[in-house]
Amino acid sequence: MRTVFLTALVAAAVAAPQLPVPAPGGTGKEGVAEVTEEVLQQVMPDAAVPVGAELASGVGLVLARFGPYRPTATAVTYRPDLVPNRALVAVARASVAGRTGVLLVTEGLVPNRQYGAHVHVRPCGPAPADAGPHYQNRRDPQQPSTDPQYANPENEVWLDFTTDARGRGLTATTVDWVFRDHRPRSVVLHETHTQTEPGSAGMAGARLACVTVWF
Repeated sequence: MRTVFLTALVAAAVAAPQLPVPAPGGTGKEGVAEVTEEVLQQVMPDAAVPVGAELASGVGLVLARFGPYRPTATAVTYRPDLVPNRALVAVARASVAGRTGVLLVTEGLVPNRQYGAHVHVRPCGPAPADAGPHYQNRRDPQQPSTDPQYANPENEVWLDFTTDARGRGLTATTVDWVFRDHRPRSVVLHETHTQTEPGSAGMAGARLACVTVWF
């Protein structure tokens, strides 16, 4: 089981030593951990955060393998040709000082290919649409949201990436807000990078796969 690539990157980015980390394919955990300045700088490189800062919402980490939908599945693939069964995925989140960093790491996808990815409002289900729309800090009253005023990487969490020659992907983003009571429940992988034009902003093609998260 090739987990070294994923676990090393996730640990370096957000996970403190005492954070409970689930085994691949297991249930995600969430807990409050002591996060050092070095760890925070990995997730939020331009953030000036003192050592030992109190976390606004703790740290979240999910590590799983993609597979067909089942009620207990953490990571679901709807297109095994583009997101193969047993491909690895890790999603990590740290929130501190009014900011949120999210990291997405994948292994075993199609080499040298672009993927879109966003945080969505509902958990994964048997159908790609079950994850609902994108999580928005300021919610667009018109849904589905394609207005760049709302559908943009500052108001949503966009995690587009391109895999390397071995099918590995790594992406991270930081937003200047924290998830509130209506917390997101999934990260969805899409077939293209995200569009930004009016009328199509936020769109990234078909939903290929979904990861249920505990943000």
